[in-house]
Amino acid sequence: MSGISKESIEQTLREKLEAEYVEVVDTSGGCGQSYDVIIVSKIFEGKNVLQKHRLVNETCKSEIAQLHAFSQKSYTPAQWEAQKQK
Repeated sequence: MSGISKESIEQTLREKLEAEYVEVVDTSGGCGQSYDVIIVSKIFEGKNVLQKHRLVNETCKSEIAQLHAFSQKSYTPAQWEAQKQK
């Protein structure tokens, strides 16, 4: 079974979540089965962590179904700016 490309995940997140920043890191050693993802989107405003994760999981449902592992960090633009200051 071949994995999902990081470009495919990135494109889905940018288009469907209007993400202004997406970082997709293949943590599977190149086989495309495990990803760590950072998503920054205004759509996350007013949502708690669980709501953000559910939104991302729903958006990438078909991609995630084909992976072994998918780890996400979801931020609003303001939260991302604060995170970068740390």
